[in-house]
Amino acid sequence: MELNRLLLGLCAFLHLYGPRWAESTCKLKAKFNLSGYKDVEKKKVVVGGMFPVHQRIVSARGNTSTVPVSSGCEGFNFRTFRWTQTMLFALREINRRTDLLPHTDLGYVIYDSCFTISKAVEGTLTYLTGQDEAVPNYRCGTGGPLAALVGAGGSDLSIATARILGLYHFPQVSYCSSCSALDSKFQFPTFLRVIPKDVHQSTAMARLVLHFGWTWVGTIAADDDYGKYGIKEFKEQVEESGVCVSFSETLPKVSSPEDIQRIVDTVIESTAKIIVVFSSDVDLSPLILELLRHNVTNRTWIASEAWVTSALINLPGVGSVLAGTLGFGVKRADIPGLQRYLLDLDPYDDPLTEEFWETVFDCTLDYNKALRQARERASSNGTLSRAVRGSPDGLCTGKEALEQLNNTYTDVSQLRLTYNVYKAVYAVAHALHNLESCEPGQGPFNRNSCAEITNFEPWQLMYYLKNVRFNVPHTGEEIYFDKGEVDGYYDIINWQLGDDGLVSYATVGNYTGTASGGHRMTILNSSIVWNNEELEPPWSVCSEDCQPGTRKGIRQGEPVCCFDCIPCADGEISNTTNARECIQCSEDYWSNTAHDACVPKNIEFLAFGEPLGITLIVISAFGALVTIAVGAVFVIHLGTPLVKANDPLLSFSLLFSLVVTFLCSIVFLGEPQHWSCMTSQVALALGFALCLSSIMGKAAVLMLRARALKAQRAWAKAAAKAAKEAAKEAAEAAANSGNPDVIVTNTNNIHADMNTCGNTEVDTLTFTHQRVMATVATLIQAVACTVWLIILPPHPVKNTAAQNVKIILECDEGSVVFICCIFAYDILLALLAFVFAFTARKLEDHFSEAKSVTFGMLVFFIVWISFVPAYLSTRGKFMVAVQIFAILASSFGLLACIFLPKCYVLLVKPERNTEDMMRPRAKPRDGTSTGTSASLATAGTEVTATTASTTIDD
Repeated sequence: MELNRLLLGLCAFLHLYGPRWAESTCKLKAKFNLSGYKDVEKKKVVVGGMFPVHQRIVSARGNTSTVPVSSGCEGFNFRTFRWTQTMLFALREINRRTDLLPHTDLGYVIYDSCFTISKAVEGTLTYLTGQDEAVPNYRCGTGGPLAALVGAGGSDLSIATARILGLYHFPQVSYCSSCSALDSKFQFPTFLRVIPKDVHQSTAMARLVLHFGWTWVGTIAADDDYGKYGIKEFKEQVEESGVCVSFSETLPKVSSPEDIQRIVDTVIESTAKIIVVFSSDVDLSPLILELLRHNVTNRTWIASEAWVTSALINLPGVGSVLAGTLGFGVKRADIPGLQRYLLDLDPYDDPLTEEFWETVFDCTLDYNKALRQARERASSNGTLSRAVRGSPDGLCTGKEALEQLNNTYTDVSQLRLTYNVYKAVYAVAHALHNLESCEPGQGPFNRNSCAEITNFEPWQLMYYLKNVRFNVPHTGEEIYFDKGEVDGYYDIINWQLGDDGLVSYATVGNYTGTASGGHRMTILNSSIVWNNEELEPPWSVCSEDCQPGTRKGIRQGEPVCCFDCIPCADGEISNTTNARECIQCSEDYWSNTAHDACVPKNIEFLAFGEPLGITLIVISAFGALVTIAVGAVFVIHLGTPLVKANDPLLSFSLLFSLVVTFLCSIVFLGEPQHWSCMTSQVALALGFALCLSSIMGKAAVLMLRARALKAQRAWAKAAAKAAKEAAKEAAEAAANSGNPDVIVTNTNNIHADMNTCGNTEVDTLTFTHQRVMATVATLIQAVACTVWLIILPPHPVKNTAAQNVKIILECDEGSVVFICCIFAYDILLALLAFVFAFTARKLEDHFSEAKSVTFGMLVFFIVWISFVPAYLSTRGKFMVAVQIFAILASSFGLLACIFLPKCYVLLVKPERNTEDMMRPRAKPRDGTSTGTSASLATAGTEVTATTASTTIDD
């Protein structure tokens, strides 16, 4: 830093007081080794140019014992040499014009940057100092003022030169530096360009990828500002739209076989079929050669403008790898007279031209060099050839025909960057023309002054350059700078493989950055020939699209474009492709089989017309008819002992309740309504309440009879025992008296007592009591049901929770507490009836009514106990069917067990329908009948007879 300050101060002093002395003393100990073209003698204004004619610099040895010398260049590039000649052609054309700079002859200083930043910096310093040595802040050159620099090639070269030129407000017009980093006018205040900036190209590439629906791409960028900024902008835009980058590789600036092989392996292993490349042709060339060697096909390449029409890439045989490439090229134009100028090149004009001639024709223009080479070949063969004695082999004649060449230099079919060079030169010329044409007193500078064409400051020319507006000769394109930029226009170019195996460039569309959204890109899909000569665009995705009915499931640790398609769950749908989430169907809808639409759920209820409903109706009607028939039988035999003994009114109430239970099961069928929900449950509860209370009344009477007969049996047993003992005592007394003919028996009282015990009027509960019990029990249930219906009545509901695919129409009981209490009351009546009947089970008559009631209640309990698990294990209409089956089964059980024996007597055994047969009797423990007075009398006679027999025998 201190050394730099010292040099700057010393040179400023020398600039004021001793130019000649400074020239001999203020020097850096190095010489620039620059090649190019120079014509500054007798020129009013000099225009600078910088082109990467060579591809790289020659590696220099690190020898510190000698004065350092700038490295030379190697790798001649015919394409960039054509750019150089185009600048010379444009300057010659301008100098010949009378309408543009008529009084000014333009000179030029053109240097080769060797596609290297160091050479670009050397050339920039040479422009500023006017000599092949860097003297900071001091210009020692001769000739006219340097107007502007056209160059310097690649973006990284222009960045290096623009930083230096900007310090001196020196204008720079670039023809191919499109990097977005150069947008900053704070860092690069004097940089302008006639090529669109890369933001437009990155956007165009992103739109192209989205146009064809590619979501899985790879990217390759050069290791410079052009590649890094361009690919960065592209990735930001596509990733916002859901496109994923499979891999992102960087091309080395210095070719490295290991790095190139690594990139090739990445391309082969990746599943991405689309590869976007932001690079110059020089940096990309080694990779293309390696891909060609590995025969990597079935890839579609997206090319940036820096290599889309490069002959360095479009080598013979490369079609197998790059056929179908799509790329963006800057605007193309034909320049009349340029081809003739290129072909009329004089090989002896300049060392750079000589090198071109020697390279393109593989010979040398130096006679001594050719002779020396010929002698070396002859000495190695051991003979001195005639060619050495005369004209040596390998010597150029200078008359070789460039027309016969078929290379990049002579090919003017794709003048794109060449056209940019032409426009850049004309932009500088028009700015100088405007500066020269300034009228004194009407100028743009201080006090309306003008600048002198022979002595102007760089910032003065910069003013005219920023405001220049002109039409390019031959093409008519209007050029003007908007903050140093031009409109973003590109041709979309497709590499198409011809029958001869060579690649041709076909324009299949265009992109205009300033157009409105829908009109920015125009592309003819049918004109594109893809790789392997396919007509359909390739498909490049990490995962196939998720069809409707599925959703995207992200894979952990992978890009969002890599996903699994997960089917939507039941009740959820997705009706779009690549849905991120499934949509829940509303309550009354369910997903279809494909899970791509919500369809109405099936409404389910036990309908009257379906087979199961018809069957239940028939069974219910049959049960009701049978019950009515039983009632008719009882009416017909109303005056018979059997009907009288069973309280006809209570029997008819029982039969009526059974008819109600049979018929209320039909109300459970059909679509639930408010009236049906209330009627079915209430009718069932009241029907069973009436039925069970009637049975309970009958069972209560039977229980009391059984207890009374049990007491009679105990008394009769005691009386018989007493009679037997009395007879025995009488017999013993007769035996003791010696008169065996005298037997005293006293059975009259026993007979009388037995008749009294056998009287049926001993029942403590009359028919009236039974009827009151049934009525009261039923009224209690009726009151409870009325309260239930008023407070929380049953009502129809849509049950969507029981089955997902169905809406079950059913009755909601309204209150679980109420329905439990009501049916618990019925169960209580059933339990009382069962207990009463079970207590009287040993009470026998000719139809065993107590046993019938007991069995009837057992059937009732068995049915309803079985009903609970069956009911809880079913869903939908089958729950209603189970409930109806339970109602019918319990009703049939009660009807059969209670009334079948009676109907059997009434219809089949009418002879048993007598008063005597109706008397109940208790069954003794030993199995003999002791329940009537006749049996008791018979037992007393047997006792007397036995006693008499014993006396006679004695």
